[in-house]
Amino acid sequence: MPLSRRTFVGAVLGAPLAGEAVLDATRAASPGGAREHVVVVGAGAFGGWTALALRRAGLRVTLVDAWGAGHARASSGGETRVIRAVYGGLPEYVAMAARALALWRAEERRLGRRVLVRTGALWLCAGDDGYVRRSVEPVRAAGLPIDELSLDEARRRWPQVRLDDVRTVFHEPEAGFLLARLACELVREAFVREGGSWRQAAVRPVVADGARLGRVRLEDGGTLAADRFVFACGPWMGRILPEVIGRRIVATRQEVFFFGTPAGDPRFDVGALPAWVHMGERLVYGLPSHERRGLKVADDTAGDEVDPTTLERVPGAGGVARAREIVRARFPAMADAPVVESRVCQYEASSDGDFLVDRHPTLADVWLVGGGSGHGFKMGPALGEHVAALVRGRATLVPRFAYARLRPRPEARAG
Repeated sequence: MPLSRRTFVGAVLGAPLAGEAVLDATRAASPGGAREHVVVVGAGAFGGWTALALRRAGLRVTLVDAWGAGHARASSGGETRVIRAVYGGLPEYVAMAARALALWRAEERRLGRRVLVRTGALWLCAGDDGYVRRSVEPVRAAGLPIDELSLDEARRRWPQVRLDDVRTVFHEPEAGFLLARLACELVREAFVREGGSWRQAAVRPVVADGARLGRVRLEDGGTLAADRFVFACGPWMGRILPEVIGRRIVATRQEVFFFGTPAGDPRFDVGALPAWVHMGERLVYGLPSHERRGLKVADDTAGDEVDPTTLERVPGAGGVARAREIVRARFPAMADAPVVESRVCQYEASSDGDFLVDRHPTLADVWLVGGGSGHGFKMGPALGEHVAALVRGRATLVPRFAYARLRPRPEARAG
């Protein structure tokens, strides 16, 4: 008998679905009744959802971020992020993506705001399709549909997409994208509305000389004391925790482009075109035009290392040219489309591409959560409830996300 979605997710993540409190905000304790205090550093997808899950579990929680939720420098900023369950057959990620999808839908109903746009996703494989094919069984085990389509069927359904270089096509109907910046702020607002404490402040690098941290120091000279701490500070992990993170997580420059769609032509808009991922020599992906912003195109290849605080976020000519080549190859009707918007952001890339979700190696009251590596945003609610369960002692660590397996990256070469 196949596993139910709940059983599959719970079995893979090593605990019952600890985030039932995430789905039931009425369980949150009053601020005066909560005893244990947790400080969460970072209000992106990982930190914001962790803070909300902890608050809904009844803890006293302070969420702190230097620039605010979904700010322009954040890896969780920007307008849109893909949500999908194909993950090379890795059950940890498939389970978390399935759980996240359910939680995004639940939060939408609570908020009364749309943050999840279901478009489906096309996986276009030019050669080896093993990454997708290995995912079929675990995706279905998680209760989500996925189908392999013939090239003729794909061309019939989406004639605006050129498939000359494609050998196999898979369709993930429940996939789509999330309104990232908006979602971060809505989660922060929900957290505050439900009794959480919000601080906009920069945290200084952590230097600890004991078995517990106890408090963090802020750049303005103040401090925040707590019983436990969760550091989910994205590309700043290595700067705030230089001794334990250092070059295990680094920021890499990424460029995203939006191409103007033809006047009066809805073929490249939401409702007509799915999200898509092309797997060839490089992994490139895109999204249909949403709210008249244009067709989104990006190259997933990690760029140069950068400082996320001081990075000048101006796209280079080379990135524009590569994005235009992608559009011309995939969408003939947009061969001469202009770039109408662009964005320079970053991945906070772990040394092996997997998440980091574990205790600090020496500080018993500190948890480390990061390494989104360009694919973490979608997991926010599921990862947040998992971290909340870990902090409360109600879940077990996922070995793939353990601190011990991370190795520092070699120093980047100058020039």
